[in-house]
Amino acid sequence: LYFPADAGGFATMVWFHGGSIKSGDKAGKIAVAVAERFAREGIAVVSVNYRLSPKAKFPAYIEDCAASVAWTLKNIGAHGGDAKKVFVSGHSAGGYLAAMVGMDHRFLEKHGLAPDNVAGFMPVAGQMITHSTVRGERGISRNQPIIDAGAPAFFVRKDAPPFLCLVGDDDLPVRLEENRLFVASMEKTGNKTTEYHLGMDRNHGTIAGMLAETDDPGAEKMLAFIRKHSK
Repeated sequence: LYFPADAGGFATMVWFHGGSIKSGDKAGKIAVAVAERFAREGIAVVSVNYRLSPKAKFPAYIEDCAASVAWTLKNIGAHGGDAKKVFVSGHSAGGYLAAMVGMDHRFLEKHGLAPDNVAGFMPVAGQMITHSTVRGERGISRNQPIIDAGAPAFFVRKDAPPFLCLVGDDDLPVRLEENRLFVASMEKTGNKTTEYHLGMDRNHGTIAGMLAETDDPGAEKMLAFIRKHSK
């Protein structure tokens, strides 16, 4: 838990690390740098670990992430935060996990909650089709694109909670395109609360790694999104 210096009524961001759902840690370099940056901006950060593949299989890691969001919603008030100002984000695999918690309502429903209890979701370079590791668990090639119940894009709907999708202009092959597909598909449903940020001169790593930098456009977009949906 990373807390801002100013106590009382602050917004909170739940953060999921990247690593293809196979590796990574909440104490990783990017996770710590992002948490410290947002805490300096007056936003608490709950940095989370989750079970990893292949030891865990779909959807165990999403269930872990949903449990952490539920814990935050139910407990952040006791730490000085505002439960109505909880946001969920993450990088790469973490972005995919954040989006799945926000789009498939079944994960939070197990905790008596709904995606609408979250103020907004901000996947950073997340896979918006079925994750390649999930495909691998099913014996499907990582190069075969699939959109099924293991994909955030499968659940696009008009009444989805606010989303901000961030991706770099030099990201992994098709990562930019699948984020644009997700945003366009949400807009097609009539959803008015989905936003998109294309980070210029950013690749898959630096779109998140540079969020800690002063005046980083991606971080500024996230901060604006948090302010907008914290009213």
